[in-house]
Amino acid sequence: MCFTTLHFSEDGAEHRDCFVDSDGIVRLPYGRGDAETVTHWAELPTLPGGTTHVVLGEDVPSALRNAWDARRLA
Repeated sequence: MCFTTLHFSEDGAEHRDCFVDSDGIVRLPYGRGDAETVTHWAELPTLPGGTTHVVLGEDVPSALRNAWDARRLA
């Protein structure tokens, strides 16, 4: 599940400031909708040896190497 400021459903409906499941189900923050609301949210833990939570794109290979190195040293 991820949070997005703008999402278009398969039927073309526009949703703002919502959470979207991997299967495309739109869930609104608590107090803004129906029974499909999100009541809490957890942040991903940091990568080993750093303060970064998420790495995308070209930086992924070096981040993985650093994480494995930090694990071996622990």
